[in-house]
Amino acid sequence: MLTTEEEPGTRADAPTPHPAPTKATPTPAPTPPQRAPGRLLALAALLSAALMALHVHLPNTALNLGSLFQTLLPWTGLAVPALLALAAVRRSRLAAIAVLAPALVWATLFGPTLTDKGNDGGKGTGATGHGLTVLSHNVDEANPDPAGTARALAGAKADVLALVELSEESTPVYERELATAYPHHAVLGGVGLWSRHRLTAVAEVEIMPWTRAMRATAATPEGPVAVYAAHLASVRVSGAGFTTARRNEAARALASAVRAEPAEAAAALEGSAAAHEASRALITEIRATLPDAVGRSARA
Repeated sequence: MLTTEEEPGTRADAPTPHPAPTKATPTPAPTPPQRAPGRLLALAALLSAALMALHVHLPNTALNLGSLFQTLLPWTGLAVPALLALAAVRRSRLAAIAVLAPALVWATLFGPTLTDKGNDGGKGTGATGHGLTVLSHNVDEANPDPAGTARALAGAKADVLALVELSEESTPVYERELATAYPHHAVLGGVGLWSRHRLTAVAEVEIMPWTRAMRATAATPEGPVAVYAAHLASVRVSGAGFTTARRNEAARALASAVRAEPAEAAAALEGSAAAHEASRALITEIRATLPDAVGRSARA
């Protein structure tokens, strides 16, 4: 009987091995929809534009925040490059387009103040096409270079200069440096007017216990114009908010004086620009009494 010899380690009847079962790959859970890049930046840009455009409607009911925002209004333009830089980092076209809104609003509000108004070659009246150009400036009692300030003011070629915070030491310097361009001037306390046109009827305007405002009549080629120079009371930010009581009281007194002005036109000039919006409604009330052309000059 023949027998076959098996290979070592194998058996003919050995069971066939089955492959090991494999684990099923779990289906990934659906990811929630992601917020579009830059959407929040676009919203912030539109909010900035709305606040700038509607600043006159912001209420003063809580801590005079409306007036505080208006005081800082020129600096809100810094939001434009900041938002634009963030839009570039996020590579968001939507945010970049939205930044155009606050940029346009800011340019509309403040662009005209950045243009040169002294291009009449020193001829005076009519430099801006409005008949009379007036310039108001706080010269700072501690100014170390009043002569340089005077030359810069003369270079603006305005018809009338209204200067505040004049001191006993600096007043002679301004009188000397401005004598050629402005042969007519009057100074009361720390407030002064320099004019290309003859000044008459110079008088103090009582808005505070000490001299902070004056008026004079300028004999312009278009007729007499009553010009007011005023240095309203300062405002403060404290625990009570943006305190404006003294400033508002002074502005009310100034408004009363302008309303009672017998001259055909009057320009009310606010000498301290640091926080002039604190009395926004009162200054608006003053400007409402002015003819359009002189009002534009006063705002300039």
